Amino acid sequence: MTALAHETLEAVMPKVATSPSELDEVLWQAWKAMELPEGYRAEIVEEFIEVSPTGRYSHGRIANRLRHALSLFLDDSDFTAYQDMNVIHRRKVWIPDVFISLKDAEEHVTEDDLGIDAGGVELIAEVVSPGKDSLDRDHARKRRAYARAGIPVYLIIDDYDGQGSVRVLSDPAPDRARYESEVRMPYGSAVTVPEGPAKGFVITEAITGALRRS
Repeated sequence: MTALAHETLEAVMPKVATSPSELDEVLWQAWKAMELPEGYRAEIVEEFIEVSPTGRYSHGRIANRLRHALSLFLDDSDFTAYQDMNVIHRRKVWIPDVFISLKDAEEHVTEDDLGIDAGGVELIAEVVSPGKDSLDRDHARKRRAYARAGIPVYLIIDDYDGQGSVRVLSDPAPDRARYESEVRMPYGSAVTVPEGPAKGFVITEAITGALRRS
């Protein structure tokens, strides 16, 4: 979490111990009140507000390729791929790089119109940015959070895992905050989504690029 996030929380959080439900509400209200500089975004991941910059070109290129390919794959279905939108689970907020929901998703829009409820999300994909905090966020904190919310499929595209890798996580166990099934393949391999509206969609180097130089 960045210094900006720490400063915001210190200004609004009580100086006494709070229950989990009270902490969730404090974080929620702090998140809604935040005014960030251009080029930054804030999420509530597990028990923290996390502020991060928008992605660099290589990150955005992969995310956009994935969104475009998924949208084409889903064109004849009731679903589509989205970017730059809040996904909300109770008092947690995520801004995935790509996610799949209904084309007409009004039934899943939160009452305050802040985003899509996680119950209407079929797949989430994150493209990992450089740095330890980004690695931990996508591989650990968000992995637990998405499993806890019952997101059926979680894709992780990681330029920094060896020469590049794609992970497909499925079969969430919300009570244990984990995915029971995982496939990891290097860039250049064909990786197939196993279930949901994008079942059979193949992630290839047309999306990720070829193996990175070691």
